[in-house]
Amino acid sequence: MGAPLLPPVFVNGVEITPEAIAAEAQNHPAPAGKPGLAWRAAAQALALREVLLQEARSRGLRVEPKELSPGQIETEEEAMVRGLIEIEVAPHEPDENQLHALWQANPDRFRAPDLWEAAHILIAAPPTDLAARAKAKALAMTLAAELAQDPKRLADLAQHHSACSSRSNGGLLGQLGSGDTVPEFETALRSLAPGKITPEPVETRFGFHLIRLDAHARGERLPFEAVRPRLKAAASKAHWVQAARAYVADVLGRANVTGL
Repeated sequence: MGAPLLPPVFVNGVEITPEAIAAEAQNHPAPAGKPGLAWRAAAQALALREVLLQEARSRGLRVEPKELSPGQIETEEEAMVRGLIEIEVAPHEPDENQLHALWQANPDRFRAPDLWEAAHILIAAPPTDLAARAKAKALAMTLAAELAQDPKRLADLAQHHSACSSRSNGGLLGQLGSGDTVPEFETALRSLAPGKITPEPVETRFGFHLIRLDAHARGERLPFEAVRPRLKAAASKAHWVQAARAYVADVLGRANVTGL
């Protein structure tokens, strides 16, 4: 008789049944046709939890479950694992000199958002209506050719063709910040020089846009004190993750795990 399809896993002699692993596997997505990857991930997760629970019980830990969100409270086992990690992985106070060096080494990473002033013509079409999309694109291409000949006509063409409320103002959108438009629109803004119009229509879920960039103000570099809390939080989190992984690896290294 052959070995079972889903063999049990033992952690220091404690069995994790195939049924428990199969139930946990539902929480671990895997590529189609490769359920073994989900099973392995589930088995590893349950083995790790069992190792940590055994460690917590050996110390006699008693941890009060916390409310994670309204109506959702930790199980006793989750609380024990959390309590064990809190004891073993101490908070880390980042070095101020290292934070300052990180800020200095990445000047473009810590800036205020860019600002743009732009105008556009929107030829609208539903994203699922292929016929309407094709018709809208054809019109947008025609308008793009007209603008290539006479860029000053954008305001007039916007009033006659644009589906955006800005048409009444010659297509002017006013001041835009990062995230104020859909990604494709913002990418086009970033590629334009002031005074230029996109040579081809820019497709978004709303339809096709012809965009003119009127002005661009690059965000100023933020002072160290403004980004220090973010840098500190990121450094503390990175240190915690590294320390937690090291602790888990140490606990697993001392455990007798079979079946994986």
